[in-house]
Amino acid sequence: MLRRLELADMDAAARVHRTAFDQALPSLAGLHTRQEDQWFFRGRVLRTCEVWGAFDGGSMIGMLAFREDWIDQLYVLPTAQRRGVGTGLLRIAQDASDRLYLWTFQRNQAARRFYEARGFALVRETDGAENEEREPDALYFWTRPQADNRNAPRLSVRRNMSV
Repeated sequence: MLRRLELADMDAAARVHRTAFDQALPSLAGLHTRQEDQWFFRGRVLRTCEVWGAFDGGSMIGMLAFREDWIDQLYVLPTAQRRGVGTGLLRIAQDASDRLYLWTFQRNQAARRFYEARGFALVRETDGAENEEREPDALYFWTRPQADNRNAPRLSVRRNMSV
């Protein structure tokens, strides 16, 4: 089941984020405390993004946060990956947008394969100097096939995004 999330769901969304992030990039585990993650999801993510969750029974197993032209967060619990959860969440953002950008870390090969298989193209890679983790990252772009992307905005601001 997929549904839009509310404030009461933000602690669960933060847990999904932290569990999936730490599994994908164990060398960056513990970057933030549970309380910092909860504050970030309640105070920033929910205020700036449309936030959706995927549920198995009553438990959240995946989450998506997106806004105009950007996917800021997309995480699926490791035990729920490769079951269509991420694809279902990603479709919500794609259905609502003509184009999307996102950041992921270069060494997160599973995320890169996931996005590339769903039509995202690599735009550029950085050395990570502009992200909080100081981890080399990759910018991806997707456009709806019929969308005119000749007027896509030029990027100059680093957005905090990792999968």
